[in-house]
Amino acid sequence: MFTGIIETLGTVKQLSTKKGNLDITIASDITSQLKIDQSVAHNGVCLTVVRINNNEYTVTAIKETLDKSNIGDLKVNDQVNLERAMKLGDRLDGHIVQGHVDQTATCIEAKETNGSWLYTFEYDPKLNNITIEKGSITVNGVSLTVVNSAKNSFSVAIIPYTFEHTNFKTFKKGTKVNLEFDVIGKYVKRLTELNV
Repeated sequence: MFTGIIETLGTVKQLSTKKGNLDITIASDITSQLKIDQSVAHNGVCLTVVRINNNEYTVTAIKETLDKSNIGDLKVNDQVNLERAMKLGDRLDGHIVQGHVDQTATCIEAKETNGSWLYTFEYDPKLNNITIEKGSITVNGVSLTVVNSAKNSFSVAIIPYTFEHTNFKTFKKGTKVNLEFDVIGKYVKRLTELNV
């Protein structure tokens, strides 16, 4: 379980494929605090630490993860948003984030708006995910509030701190991002589909 409040950025150091899985080695300033089998969110994707070597650690992404996220698009030297799992008893500063990416979206607009940034994302409506105005959304692991919600698109406003401390600063038109929709919204939507 995560909060969507990014702790730090990591840098991809190595990528290797084994039997359809992708091993990703990342250098990070939190590596010394990690342990084998620990869950860490990478651009919002919960992955398990399988190796640690000095300031670098390795996680493995399987086919399901690669199919539903942008993890398979990573390149050496890319920056990824990192968050360790929350501790029981800590403040929940963002919203409830599971680290289970629902689908990807494409940035269709990125613009500075007098001290903040407005990003608009478009996603495939066939997967039946929804956003609501002022609802929660996780973009590349960042807990955000939806503005300008539409059938298959939404916008988010980014404050300077988030812009500087996440990989949002690298987003431009055409950037592919991971989306995790609000878990409560997903349950409500499913219940209405079942007419319960």
